[in-house]
Amino acid sequence: MRGQGFSHSSEFPGATVRRVSPRHVPASVTELQRIGLFGSLSGETLGKLAERMVREEMPSGHAIVTEGEYTDRFYVLLSGLAAVTQEGRGARAVIRPGETFGEVAPLMRMERTATVRAMTTCVVASCDRETFDELLRPLYVAD
Repeated sequence: MRGQGFSHSSEFPGATVRRVSPRHVPASVTELQRIGLFGSLSGETLGKLAERMVREEMPSGHAIVTEGEYTDRFYVLLSGLAAVTQEGRGARAVIRPGETFGEVAPLMRMERTATVRAMTTCVVASCDRETFDELLRPLYVAD
């Protein structure tokens, strides 16, 4: 199984261990506890969110989200810096570790309203609309 991310464990003879790249490791509860927005979430909710958020490393210059796309992921910047721009309005903001972005698309069920591009190598955690609706929507709107 070489070449597929598998190796044999020296600690457990005969066992096969799959090496996991950082993009497939979920966000940790500890990382998410540092996000100010998540301060009101219960430990149980934070645990569920951590299990469902996907971690990805984005190289400098990579567009994390692109204005006009119909995608529905919600993001947290764990490390690095990212620039927010809008067509016709130019540079809008810089996103720093601990800040969230991309909530408009899952909240409003609409296309992306801005482009977010990695200024440095960034690590982001993101979740899909279903997770956002279940666990995070109450932080943005009162039903």
